[in-house]
Amino acid sequence: MQLKYMTNDESSVVQSFKEYFVVEFAKSEEQKRIAYGIRYRVYCDEFKYESADQYPDHEEKDEADDYSLHCIIIHKKTMRPAACVRLVPAFKNNGEEVQLPFEQHCPESIDRVFIDSLNLNRETVCEISRLAVDHLYRRRPSEDFTRYGEFKSLQFSKHERRTFSLLSVATFLAAIALTKLSEKPNVFAMMEPFLPRLLKRSGIHSQKVGVEVDYRGMRAPYLMKRDFILDQMQGEMKELYTWILEQVRATY
Repeated sequence: MQLKYMTNDESSVVQSFKEYFVVEFAKSEEQKRIAYGIRYRVYCDEFKYESADQYPDHEEKDEADDYSLHCIIIHKKTMRPAACVRLVPAFKNNGEEVQLPFEQHCPESIDRVFIDSLNLNRETVCEISRLAVDHLYRRRPSEDFTRYGEFKSLQFSKHERRTFSLLSVATFLAAIALTKLSEKPNVFAMMEPFLPRLLKRSGIHSQKVGVEVDYRGMRAPYLMKRDFILDQMQGEMKELYTWILEQVRATY
């Protein structure tokens, strides 16, 4: 991920991203349903990780959503949802301790001896989960959108399309903003192999704390220290994170 390139009008890609997208803390049920809809299209309809029959309302959700924090990214011009992510804490709102999703669904992947040796305070622990970018913002202009007929008529400029590559990183940064606002500095995530590499190129380092398993594709558990991530951020990455934090904080 290269953040230091210029678009045709000589504005940075980050400035362009801010022009075309808005990041929202999903506080209302309506906003959360937007996130569930993105997840349905990505996890059920496109990649078939989950059976669509389980979600007749076309909203992919589970029991952790009720006590998780959610963010969505919206394309300003069309008002179409572009991406979503959630942050799952280790405690419900009523103070009940719970397993994080990766602990519940992928226990065999975890290096439990190593994680236990860290002696982390569970109140500071969370998991970044359900990061999804809608297919419309990942496909090349030449690909056919007939299956989503109304999308075929949408026209994105070359200038806009150059910002789409930032969506995965921006969505991840929205989750980091949530860890800041909720004071959860010890961050786990089950990630496909490409995502840690993508994040590392953007200056965001993570530590693998287990082995790969087949869970919605091949994934492995990673641990990130939020304060270290923020200390290492520089340049346009810092600019993008600061802007996202301000947007999320405004409605948190």
